Amino acid sequence: VQLVDLGGGLVQAGGSLRLSCVASGLTFYDYAMGWYRQTPGKEREFVACIGANADETLYADSVKGRATISRDNAKNTVYLQIHSLKPEDTAIYYCAAGGPPSLHHWSWSTVADFAYWGQGTQVTVSS
Repeated sequence: VQLVDLGGGLVQAGGSLRLSCVASGLTFYDYAMGWYRQTPGKEREFVACIGANADETLYADSVKGRATISRDNAKNTVYLQIHSLKPEDTAIYYCAAGGPPSLHHWSWSTVADFAYWGQGTQVTVSS
């Protein structure tokens, strides 16, 4: 199984960014998918997740109203779009799969609770 995180970069505050995660080696449409982020010295934190059928989405309070998670099962890809970016959104963003059955558990799950992680993509928001 491989998850490849794409789309990070340097963005000015107030701008937008769309991250992609392309999955291979798993039956993508069977898996809920999520995005997490991490800054140096801190735990990896939940950003958003989406059900296997895109029937449910959940967001961290820090991005609620600014982020949209979506998926294209035909392309084995999950997306995270964030607008109105803030300097505190600066982090390495990781996609995840193979987590707890209930999406409501993802917000407090740890790295060990997931079977698969992407390699991460750096997002830097300048003020």
